[in-house]
Amino acid sequence: MKSQKILNDPVYGFITIPSELIFTIIDHPYFQRLRRIKQLGLTDFVYPGALHTRFHHAIGAMHLMSITLDNLRIKGTEISNKEYEAALIAILLHDIGHGPFSHALEYSLLKNVPHERLSMLIIELLNEELDGKLELVLRIFKNTYERKFFHQLVSSQLDIDRLDYLQRDCFFTGVSEGTIGADRIIKMMDVKNDQVVIEEKGIYSIENFLSARRLMYWQVYLHKTTVSAEKMLINLIQRAKMLRQAGQQFTITDEFDFFLNHNHTMEDFQKNPAILKQFLEMDDLDIWGAVKLWKRHPDYVLRNISNMFLTRDLFKITLTNEQFSEEEIAEMKLKTIKKLEISEEDLEYFFSHGAVSNYGYLAKDRINILTKKGKVIDVAQAADLPNIKVMSKIVEKHYICKAKSLNSNF
Repeated sequence: MKSQKILNDPVYGFITIPSELIFTIIDHPYFQRLRRIKQLGLTDFVYPGALHTRFHHAIGAMHLMSITLDNLRIKGTEISNKEYEAALIAILLHDIGHGPFSHALEYSLLKNVPHERLSMLIIELLNEELDGKLELVLRIFKNTYERKFFHQLVSSQLDIDRLDYLQRDCFFTGVSEGTIGADRIIKMMDVKNDQVVIEEKGIYSIENFLSARRLMYWQVYLHKTTVSAEKMLINLIQRAKMLRQAGQQFTITDEFDFFLNHNHTMEDFQKNPAILKQFLEMDDLDIWGAVKLWKRHPDYVLRNISNMFLTRDLFKITLTNEQFSEEEIAEMKLKTIKKLEISEEDLEYFFSHGAVSNYGYLAKDRINILTKKGKVIDVAQAADLPNIKVMSKIVEKHYICKAKSLNSNF
């Protein structure tokens, strides 16, 4: 590079962009689009500071990956310059497949199209544009590279992705309970038998990491107000899709219109690169622009939910540990129909129920501890960590959310 490029990150301070290829990728429109997708979707309705983007997170994860690889090299793990750069790019691009509002619209704007699969297709597309320079990146990303620990650093229960988003989300939400000792965890990382391991003296940092992640899920990612706002957004998109596919015309961006008018599956994305390129033109602004335009739309569902978003009049939500009975749900549905004076047919847009679940640790995707005697054991088997065994249990909470009132004025 003509001059070394540096970014100032609010969490880590100055971050150096280490190569020309990485700078080219960051500068690419596909990556710059991440500036317009918020990391935490609608969470700023609860935590006003949660306005950071997928762009912030990707750059931060790349920075942590470089520190991790430097540390592994010091400990004697041989990492070539080519592998080093490929691992940085793999973590940089791990979230490039996210669409508007990240997870909220993954299964409504699209039809069961996980962002991880789209990330892979986008890396393949970039690889073509960059004359095959991302071949090793793809192998690491797909876990087909023979040195498996690289993929673990990109995607596992203790990956660089999680180390960055927990620190970053804590910083921007102000939720201190999610604080983790990422620096110490990285210092304790090593590679044994081609697996990422944590030295035994770092075991309490891992316990804190798992506990912090679990707390962040209940306090931030699955906060009941965020769940309510996301259900509203999903219902809004489903109504817009139904109207568009019934022939209704909207004044919205061409890309948003394209996805409202079709139910694209993963197979469609794989067969037709043009669909992927349309997707890569979309971000949060397409949706917010539509919401502002729909606040005076003749359709009362679009109009009401759009106005609710713009005035933060969110659905009232009840979250409990016990499952709601069919009788309770039926009774609440009847009350909602009467209160809002809507038809039974349209109730689905103003009333939602379901469940959210959270776990601290999944034993099938182990975190390995390297004991002082050189033995590798699962963190949950460590004798004095009963908390981790408890965290292995999946906790489920059930919710009902419904509109409090409608604004019938046009």
